[in-house]
Amino acid sequence: MQELAIIEAPSVLGLRPSGVQDLPTALLDAGLLDGLDAVRSGRVEPPAYDPARDAGTGVLNPHAIADYSAGLADTVGDVLDTGRFPVVLGGDCSILLGNLLALRRRGPRHGLLFLDGHTDFYQPSAEPFGEVASMDLALVTGRGPQLLADLEGRGPLLRDEDVVAFGFRDADESAQAGMQPLPPGLHAIDLDGVRASGAAAAARLAVEGLSARAGFWVHLDVDVLDDAVMPAVDYRLPGGLSWEELETVLRTALGDPGAVGLDITIFNPRLDPDGTIARRLTECLRRGLSARARAQLPLPPR
Repeated sequence: MQELAIIEAPSVLGLRPSGVQDLPTALLDAGLLDGLDAVRSGRVEPPAYDPARDAGTGVLNPHAIADYSAGLADTVGDVLDTGRFPVVLGGDCSILLGNLLALRRRGPRHGLLFLDGHTDFYQPSAEPFGEVASMDLALVTGRGPQLLADLEGRGPLLRDEDVVAFGFRDADESAQAGMQPLPPGLHAIDLDGVRASGAAAAARLAVEGLSARAGFWVHLDVDVLDDAVMPAVDYRLPGGLSWEELETVLRTALGDPGAVGLDITIFNPRLDPDGTIARRLTECLRRGLSARARAQLPLPPR
């Protein structure tokens, strides 16, 4: 049994202080740790938010995000080195950079299961507000300002072929906005593809595609959920996965021995005043994480 380690990463440097920074407190207060073998492994506080778009890179808070990514990578790396499973509570999607930097420091070939209603592959010139939360997948695959696309000189953090983008539904919107296309080597299973195969089969296909790596990270932006059940996000889009579909995907991914960590981002508790959505999200996450506790991990080498 692998112990879970909860890391709070309430950064909104890649978005804005809209309430997403309250995600860790909301989920912990809703009982995320109940019934799980988990410890709390710290909180990585972000530097002050600057609303001015950087002239050199075209994005918000680039230097602060680079520094924060290094600090978050230190904390995630410490958890990995103890043999625990990091569960990182964001924050916005820019925290993905720090999580993957921790893996990149430990080897060149890790994978990513990217669960998100959006593909987050914008370039600065096409992102209207300069938000790194809309560019995180592009940056971790080495596209964008060097300061963020080549953290510590280790970029790209992932190869295209080591990524599965899963459940997104923004193709028309992103094309209209002028977002750069996803590269052909990156594996993409959009919402229609998930529905065509069924959530369980699509998740198995995604995990099988990542299993040959040294391990894979799971990124969950909660706007992958259907807007009808997850309206507590800043950029809403019709459609999405049901609670049951997301739970199936999480149980499949986190129950695989190759999964090495999970982050949760973008849930905005200020858009959930009575806490109903937080409690339902927490229930879904606990059920998914319970599969991690039962995963048969490979034995350490003798």
